[in-house]
Amino acid sequence: MNNKFIDLIEQTYSFPQTVFNVEGNNLLFNDIDLKGLVQKFGSPLKLTYLPRIGGQVERARTYFANAMEKCAYSKPYEFAYCTKSSHFAHVIEEVLKHGSHLELSSAFDTEIVLNLYKKGLLKKDTYILCNGYKTSDYFTGIQRMMNAGLTNVVPILDCMSELKVYETFDAEQVNIGIRAATEENPTFELYTSRFGIRQSGILDFYQYRIHKHPKIKLKMLHFFVYTGINDTTYFWNELHKYIKLYVRLRKLCPTLDMLNIGGGLPIQNSLESEYDYQYMCNELVAQLKSYCTEKNVPEPTLFSEFGSFTVGESGACIFEVLDTKRQNDRETWYIVDNSFISTLPDMWSNKQDFVMLPINKWNEEYQRVVLGGLTCDNDDYFMSGTDSGELFLPVINQHDAEPLYIGFFHTGAYQDALSGFRGVHHCLIPSPKHVLIDRDEDDNLVYKLFVDEQDANGILKTLGY
Repeated sequence: MNNKFIDLIEQTYSFPQTVFNVEGNNLLFNDIDLKGLVQKFGSPLKLTYLPRIGGQVERARTYFANAMEKCAYSKPYEFAYCTKSSHFAHVIEEVLKHGSHLELSSAFDTEIVLNLYKKGLLKKDTYILCNGYKTSDYFTGIQRMMNAGLTNVVPILDCMSELKVYETFDAEQVNIGIRAATEENPTFELYTSRFGIRQSGILDFYQYRIHKHPKIKLKMLHFFVYTGINDTTYFWNELHKYIKLYVRLRKLCPTLDMLNIGGGLPIQNSLESEYDYQYMCNELVAQLKSYCTEKNVPEPTLFSEFGSFTVGESGACIFEVLDTKRQNDRETWYIVDNSFISTLPDMWSNKQDFVMLPINKWNEEYQRVVLGGLTCDNDDYFMSGTDSGELFLPVINQHDAEPLYIGFFHTGAYQDALSGFRGVHHCLIPSPKHVLIDRDEDDNLVYKLFVDEQDANGILKTLGY
């Protein structure tokens, strides 16, 4: 009988996979020797594999290029990175190397853009899409970016009152977008997204406030479906609704030539991943092309704002199992050297799934376990991200000198921002060290310690001691 952990995985999933493989007894992630990495840098450990970020940008471009070629779509596709997914310089600089545009959410985002532009890392014609509710300092940042010489800064109206501010800008012309409020998923407790302008009011707003305006030019219509780009009746209904809105608005507004579909391409959160990216892009582009042709309206330049898709699969968190506890006949606990609440907050608060695998001991027998974090919170645990509700990991031999290491993968989006990078965490559990991994000109892996693990002195200083 095959009862090793590697047997369980190979019998349950198609394995090995593109980024996951096993050599001997140990897991490789993007050909990175994770056991060697954690032995060199220690645990707990976060890593960012930078080449995956650029690879995702090119991957999305390929999907849309194939879709546009298939239906003879005449306008280009433009990729924008949603900065709120991860604001780190190493992330944004990597997407810019691949010609990405940027989508912003707040005033401090504009300071990042100005810093990158000053350093020569951002081209003057890069599209800077300014989304979200605009505070006074956000408006100021938008004006500063324009004054600095960035030629494609596009503030996207979240509410009609914004227009009054752009009318006062010191500029001959201000190109704007309008965000259309989408209907929420029927399972959500609210009916309409709080973001954007009601669809029923957009046409009148354009005709009475923007049409023939001496300074303001409408260039983009934006919408975003919060369930993501999924093959559901809800998504296709919402998409078609806003394609129709684009066509109606385009007939009134000849300067409108861009449609922004927002974000929503998913990342791999299980070894059993069935999402057909190319099919979804084909259908999306084909529906847009078909309706524009039917109504004799030029198809728009198509923008997307992919955040999690861009950076999510570049990240991983590695923990060491410190101890085992048998609490009853069914529950064996593996206690790890950090906190899920602090380090992977989406997994705790939003029930987000991540790929979870052991780093070593793949040739050992396995057992059903529950993972426990270090905090004194009853919710600081992980049971399973699968439908079965069971988690299996290699058996730990108490006499074995080598500990068991486990990894959570594709954690690169949002987790640092939500947990408060280098902040004060529950039970004062410190933030893990963070390693950046790149490849040199000869395709060799290069490692750089980005930050070390938080120490007591830093935490005490933050607390005022």
